[in-house]
Amino acid sequence: MILLGTFNNPRAVQGAADYFKMQGVLVSLRSNDGMTVEAWVADEHREQGAILWQDFLNDPYQEKYSSASWLSGEANSPLKYGGSELNLMQRFHALHWFLKVIFGLGLIVFGSFYIFDANTTFNYLQFKPDTPISWVTPVLLHFGVLHLVFNLSWWLHLGQKIVERTSPRYLFLLFFISSIVSNWAQYLMVDSRFGGLSGVVYALLGFAWVYSVRHQSEPELVSKPVVGFMLLWMVFGFTELFFISMANWAHLFGLLSGILVAFLQPTKRTSDRDT
Repeated sequence: MILLGTFNNPRAVQGAADYFKMQGVLVSLRSNDGMTVEAWVADEHREQGAILWQDFLNDPYQEKYSSASWLSGEANSPLKYGGSELNLMQRFHALHWFLKVIFGLGLIVFGSFYIFDANTTFNYLQFKPDTPISWVTPVLLHFGVLHLVFNLSWWLHLGQKIVERTSPRYLFLLFFISSIVSNWAQYLMVDSRFGGLSGVVYALLGFAWVYSVRHQSEPELVSKPVVGFMLLWMVFGFTELFFISMANWAHLFGLLSGILVAFLQPTKRTSDRDT
């Protein structure tokens, strides 16, 4: 068997394998972590398989691959990308390292509220206009379990999708740009008593939304109903209809910063990916 290559989107690789099969090239797919997939072919299919694989890498989201899954894909795919057989720890391990770092820091800061003095932790990470590092640190502050779970879940979900579809550089850009912009906006419009990753989450949402609109030949990064719900939730925050204290200006400017980054992204994608 010859290794054609690896790719970090199991669904896309499965579609490619089904298409290859229609071309007479049988592909064996293997994955140790549930995310990065190896594609193997028999020695006699080396040349044809290499050509098909390169075509796949040039544009992995062509319609012919998804169509092939419907026409010839088998229900018992060896890739368990959505089922219970994929261990949660394996899925977490497969995430980009920066996603895991922010996730871990968020949990540590939240736990510190119950181990140490909460006011001390808050004061240390609170936004301060004359301290540049504090322009970012408020994103690690969460004031309730629901607040924490909501933000960290969306951070991992949208962040990993963006890394897989584009490159880690966009995750870094979105995190730092939206942190600074959303925190400054909330401070200038209200005060410094705020915290949470919501501004960054809305930046990821805005980026994913615009990216999906600009690349309609690819599967959506985020569905329209989800975008609608998140936008509606943001609007309700400004009305204070639910009597919930939210950093509404951070949400809005986080969303706008993510949209801006998406519009500045070159429309032509490449198969190059950062590590």
